[in-house]
Amino acid sequence: MWITSDPARVREWSRAYRAAHLRVGFVPTMGALHEGHLSLIRAAREECDRAIVSIYVNPLQFGPTEDLSRYPRPFARDVDLCRREGAAGIFHGTDEGLYPPGFSTSVEVAKLTEGLCGASRPGHFRGVTTIVAKLLAIVEPHAAYFGAKDFQQAAVIRRLTADLDLPVRIRVLPTIREPDGLAMSSRNAYLTPPEREAATCLIRALRRAQEAYDRGERRASTLRAEMEAGLLAEPLARPDYIEVVDPLTLERIERADRGALLALAVWIGGTRLIDNALVGAQLP
Repeated sequence: MWITSDPARVREWSRAYRAAHLRVGFVPTMGALHEGHLSLIRAAREECDRAIVSIYVNPLQFGPTEDLSRYPRPFARDVDLCRREGAAGIFHGTDEGLYPPGFSTSVEVAKLTEGLCGASRPGHFRGVTTIVAKLLAIVEPHAAYFGAKDFQQAAVIRRLTADLDLPVRIRVLPTIREPDGLAMSSRNAYLTPPEREAATCLIRALRRAQEAYDRGERRASTLRAEMEAGLLAEPLARPDYIEVVDPLTLERIERADRGALLALAVWIGGTRLIDNALVGAQLP
């Protein structure tokens, strides 16, 4: 397994794979790998011939008061996990290599980025789409793999690749959860034991709304109220947003007759967690 911080070397290896008629799968990450990331690497290995993983904590997607400086960076452990999962190589990007002096270009997707996390994290998705566009240009994969926990991010990247005619298939795979239902996230490491226990309120809130939907409830206001009630039962939870939106447009809806995305962002102590669930719809 190769490891490099040089974009030119990554492109060289990827093009060599393509020249040998091998399909290239790509898993972009910020490191601190967990089972959710590993499931994406396995999918890339199963569906393609070579899997390339990027590990880079992208400063452009962090706001000035967010957790860039303390974001976990266990690189040696991440390398071991990638090797265990059979990755062909790791692109360990650097600020200097990806944003050299004079860098002044950004990529932005409108509409899909205006609500949910885009409303509470201004500039976040501009940072995401800029780095993903760069990574796709460097790696030139046949397919790129993302997790459904970051549903809005995946929708934005699908729009990005469609609008720019980028020749890559975007694969979105189901959220991987802990045994108690908490969505796996690198930020879970920030939680104290009491906060970790409290964090299960997200999945409980989503399940309340799912159960209401399964009983025939289609009013978005009622589904939101079910989620809100589930969160208010947890004293450590401070909701950022509680939304019921169209799975394709991510716009608020009044009724879920054609399905819906239930979406939450919740502060547990000093850690912001997100989660979601589809009802009456499937992953695109």
